[in-house]
Amino acid sequence: MMSENIRLLLIDDDIELCDLLVEFLGTEGFHLSAVHDGESGVDAALSGDYALVLLDVTLPKLNGFDVLKKIRLESDIPVLMLTARGDDVDRVIGLEFGADDYLPKPYNHRELVARIKAILRRGRPSPQDAAAKFLQLDDISLNLSNREAAIDGEPLELTATEFQVLRSLIEKAGELISRDDLTQIALNRRLTPYDRAIDMHVSNVRKKIGTRKDGQQRIKTVRGAGYFYIRP
Repeated sequence: MMSENIRLLLIDDDIELCDLLVEFLGTEGFHLSAVHDGESGVDAALSGDYALVLLDVTLPKLNGFDVLKKIRLESDIPVLMLTARGDDVDRVIGLEFGADDYLPKPYNHRELVARIKAILRRGRPSPQDAAAKFLQLDDISLNLSNREAAIDGEPLELTATEFQVLRSLIEKAGELISRDDLTQIALNRRLTPYDRAIDMHVSNVRKKIGTRKDGQQRIKTVRGAGYFYIRP
């Protein structure tokens, strides 16, 4: 069972909700610990004890965005942001700061479990990846067995989701990948109306890999259709 013995961290000041999730996710095989303020959340997230963080936006001491920024300075641990329903600004900001995905409150608990499992799958190399080992294009190299990336030999800091986005684009370099397909491939879920998660992840990847040495762009956006990596 995928969730067996996997430890999760919940950073949320709603103690009643935390208690409910500890019980519910326990029935799914997860071990969930909860902290109730941003400062404690940062310390716990950076402890190395957890496989994934569930992070609320509204927190005492440090808000969720500040917590996420501090986490990303030191760790690429997967983070699922919990945002207010309809608050698109919070979602965009969270993704810009390096969240792997978001889920608006109030959410269905089954959807929460599905999102958690989808994020965890992205960070786990498959047997096929272990056999393939490396993917190289331009000056970008991807180690598929340990999910490390480099550009011109220098380490490239990518979240698990960003790694999957870049990998998908490079594997199909020169081919258009629709937003729907890229969402399914990289986020392990279907694209929903007004969902900009995949666009923000592509934007983050584009910023991190920069342009080619001749100044040419690497990733092209086809408005209303999708994205493709431009072959050299």
